[in-house]
Amino acid sequence: MARLEIYWSFRSPYSYLAIDRLAAIKREYDVDIDFRPVRPLTMREPDFFKRGRKQFLPYLLKDAPREAERLGVPFGPPDPDPIRMDMASGKVDPEQPVMTMLMGLAVAATMTGAGIEFAQAVGRSIWGGKANWHEEAALAETVKQAGLDLSDLKDWAENNKARTEETIARNEARQLEHHWSVPLMVFDGEPFFGQDRIDSLIWRLDHRGLKRD
Repeated sequence: MARLEIYWSFRSPYSYLAIDRLAAIKREYDVDIDFRPVRPLTMREPDFFKRGRKQFLPYLLKDAPREAERLGVPFGPPDPDPIRMDMASGKVDPEQPVMTMLMGLAVAATMTGAGIEFAQAVGRSIWGGKANWHEEAALAETVKQAGLDLSDLKDWAENNKARTEETIARNEARQLEHHWSVPLMVFDGEPFFGQDRIDSLIWRLDHRGLKRD
């Protein structure tokens, strides 16, 4: 069966902008989807913003809302940011409790086969302008939208910490075989990087005749 790997990050606005279309691919195409959450670039490369070009962040802050408007999806700055960092200096805290929690829940969700649905629901809470999205009651309601139970996910994550770390490390190593950033889609070994390459991915899926009847 044709296979589609998806590398995705909760802190990436472009991952968020891609997730609805990726969920549609799961529903509409006969393809085996391997959803692989990865940590944000700020955790994988903590000096990224320090050494990056000064134009990067200002452009992103203009482009992501513009793309959200074009795509017709809600968009707002995360409240709170899932990553602890000083945006002025680019210094990233060594401890990242919110993102560590999210990654554990995300890996747990992938084990149920609902990784995309989890990312879609949580991504919309983070990037859709929802305040205090990370608090337990709000998060429980969010994951319920994906057909999941927060307590079950938390229990799995708590009891499988080593497996979670191994899964994340494996995801990030496999991602780097093709690209360093997200969203990254790899269809039968062919990479498509960026939310603006989903049309190309769909073209390839159609070319292979994978549309469901």
